[in-house]
Amino acid sequence: MAVGARSGHDEPEDRPERDESPAGGTAVPPEDDGAAPGVGRPPKKQRSFWVELPLLVGIALVLALLIKTFLVQAFSIPSDSMQNTLQRGDRVLVDKLTPWFGSEPERGEVVVFHDPGGWLEDTATPEPNAVQKFLSFIGLMPSSEEKDLIKRVVAVGGDTVECKENGPVKVNGKSLDEKSFIFPGNTPCNDKPFGPITVPDGRIFVMGDHRQNSLDSRYHQELPGQGTVSNDEVVGRAVVVAWPVGRWATLPVPDTFDQPGLNAAAVMAPAALGVAGALPLVLWRRRRLTAGRTAG
Repeated sequence: MAVGARSGHDEPEDRPERDESPAGGTAVPPEDDGAAPGVGRPPKKQRSFWVELPLLVGIALVLALLIKTFLVQAFSIPSDSMQNTLQRGDRVLVDKLTPWFGSEPERGEVVVFHDPGGWLEDTATPEPNAVQKFLSFIGLMPSSEEKDLIKRVVAVGGDTVECKENGPVKVNGKSLDEKSFIFPGNTPCNDKPFGPITVPDGRIFVMGDHRQNSLDSRYHQELPGQGTVSNDEVVGRAVVVAWPVGRWATLPVPDTFDQPGLNAAAVMAPAALGVAGALPLVLWRRRRLTAGRTAG
């Protein structure tokens, strides 16, 4: 009797188990994992939320400290010296990352810096409570124990800066147009004319935008550095007003600080190139004259 072929949908034939063990050996029984046939392994028991909470808090604190130390930090504006750019009570975010890569303060930037010494000696420091100390530790509040200031960089190392009565502030002989950021009704420096001052290398000359209400570099010229601030004292550049929400704004460099010829190095460059180009010609001419005299 002929047997027809089975399709893939038919029930399989009952066949004896094949012995796949090596010749002469014994079959290895299937591994028994202790579970009942047809039942999977029981799921792993999850840890309680309250057990994981301390770990999550610890990770958050470490991240906050890293961000505060290397990336950004929040600072509160305590005075009116930077009006109208910054108002008392504003919170600004300060970029602390770029200085780690060798970046130095530039003209026109708003920077936070530690008291160079003697600027805030008469300013009372309130005693912070435990909550304020904790928030300061993780970078959500500025440290009340550190005396920090915020001003605008007007000149950098190598620059010559001055301001005569009724005149504009001049950097390397170039007048600054400060109308876009100076406090309305203020004069550039009538309360305290100064200069010319040559800013030492590695230091900056700073001024507040509210000129008639800012004890800035002009008022500390009797101190070492003639009121300038060391780049090492700079915490970082203020880049954005983060709070209150209604005052959110970036803090760009005003256009007047990008005007041609303001850079002292750029001013000197044409003269230096001229001297460098003329020197070989002068030496060649002197050599020819000397050779002519020797031959005669």
